[in-house]
Amino acid sequence: MPIRIPDLLPARETLEGENIFVITEHRAIHQDIRPLRLLILNLMPTKIVTETQLLRKLSNTPLQVEIDLLRTISYKSKNVDMDHLQSFYISYEDIKDKFYDGMIITGAPVENLDFKDVDYWPELCEIMEWSKTNVHSTFRICWGAQAGLYYHYGIQKRSLPEKIFGIYSHRILSPNIPFFRGFDDTFNAPHSRYTEVLAEDILRIPDLELLSVSDEAGVYAVKNIKSRQFFVFGHPEYDRDTLALEYERDVKKGKKITVPAHYFPNDDPSQKPLMNWRAAAQLMYTNWLNYYVYQTTPYIIEKIASNTDGEEK
Repeated sequence: MPIRIPDLLPARETLEGENIFVITEHRAIHQDIRPLRLLILNLMPTKIVTETQLLRKLSNTPLQVEIDLLRTISYKSKNVDMDHLQSFYISYEDIKDKFYDGMIITGAPVENLDFKDVDYWPELCEIMEWSKTNVHSTFRICWGAQAGLYYHYGIQKRSLPEKIFGIYSHRILSPNIPFFRGFDDTFNAPHSRYTEVLAEDILRIPDLELLSVSDEAGVYAVKNIKSRQFFVFGHPEYDRDTLALEYERDVKKGKKITVPAHYFPNDDPSQKPLMNWRAAAQLMYTNWLNYYVYQTTPYIIEKIASNTDGEEK
């Protein structure tokens, strides 16, 4: 089934070139069905790249999916053209009275900062509070997951002695839940972060479930009991070359950086990285969208407000 995007969004050409079924707004308005309404809060500096990565993962869905792209206005992005933001992004003021079946909050390159030192932290808190009554299920990625656990449950992130950077193997602790339906016993996923959350901090919160861990990279996936909040601490949406480009960038800047683990054949940056996480990543997003959004969201979307989650704060 198709994913609905604005007619002129740059990701459209890339996705159509990969034979991914997208549908423009013009065509969508002539179909008499209720699409799933998803909101993507994109905190990444490379907005267009992240849009394309996420839209690719959301493409295999049971229904037409309507996407809104959200940005913070308390911080001005330095890595994307303002015309792109003005053309395709909306602000909290535009959506505060709306309801969404699902929401994705991306990572952000601010993890070495205390949460309250992030420029847009008050605005993000307002959005996260709003999501408790206006979004049916939220999927948070990397720093977005850390920010969500801190805001809703008071779980603090911890600094690492060195960056977790590479492709790591993960174990599934809850194999029978729909989130991991169709997964193998172990699966790979990219990580790129300087901080972590500890399993013991999650396990002490009765409302949270620890779903997956890595022996090398630590906690990977967490959800709350009602399945309205998902927290994923890697980057399953990453492309084949994302870590390579990050590595090359840091090398050029003279930063102390190790070769991404388990990524380049023979740890040789001159070789093409092996793509061994795409299938699991696609399945994870599809399972979330199908079992935790499409299957459970109210048909009358405004009823989300009467089914509040009641997260701790």
